[in-house]
Amino acid sequence: MNRVKLARSLSAIENGDMEVDDADGRIFAITGPPGVGKSCLIDSILHRLAPEFSVAVLAVDPTSPLSGGALLGDRIRLTVLDDKEKSDSIYFRSVATRSSIGSIPSVVKSLANFLVLEAFDLVIIETVGAGQSETRCAAVANRIIVVEGPARGDGIQAEKAGLLELADLIVVNKSDIDGAQRVVNDLKMSLSINQEPPPIITTSALTGDGINELVKMMLSLEERESSKRARCRQQLIMAHENTIVNNPNFEEVIDRISQEGLSIEEALRELID
Repeated sequence: MNRVKLARSLSAIENGDMEVDDADGRIFAITGPPGVGKSCLIDSILHRLAPEFSVAVLAVDPTSPLSGGALLGDRIRLTVLDDKEKSDSIYFRSVATRSSIGSIPSVVKSLANFLVLEAFDLVIIETVGAGQSETRCAAVANRIIVVEGPARGDGIQAEKAGLLELADLIVVNKSDIDGAQRVVNDLKMSLSINQEPPPIITTSALTGDGINELVKMMLSLEERESSKRARCRQQLIMAHENTIVNNPNFEEVIDRISQEGLSIEEALRELID
């Protein structure tokens, strides 16, 4: 793996200097509310997959709307990168949301496709964990894993976000904490009306319980037919956003809206036409 060449190609894609065709490969979005242990869970998954499988991780980090900066610090939680034998088969890259309207920038789809074409066995996208906007992960991944935890609030956050409609697999993490089984029961009740509910498993990134089963399920996981329409909807919305954001006059139009009173309708006509 030539990491320098790979990094330069990904930067070119992010900057709009390189186009990528769709690729047929295993692209996972691991999503869920903040605090459920997504990063630690991904670390545990990588420990099991490497070095037998080559894995690329795209960690999405929110960009500040004020400063324009992003922390890009998710790799700090990945202990697997300290293992030389395993880290050689892992490629990690942080991705800022930049001008994206939601929690996942549209360029992530192109980045993931490129990594598949570069012969990575799996691509894992770790999302921001921003509640209802997480449905956007359907536009960039073909397998969606929703992570929940014992402290899931009022029990309807995933339902509100529409994530259960999109999930191919639901993982209740932190099973070593009281309340995990209650979450499993709540989810089963919520999903009981579905004709094709996704499977639910429990894991603990701390103790390692359920991680081997999770990895085994990931390697054989297929997209659910019932989620395809919802995914097409998200892809269409993201494509529309991409047209607007990638317009070379985008920032100028934003300035004119805020400073000169340009109407939203007029701005859309300029950016889309």
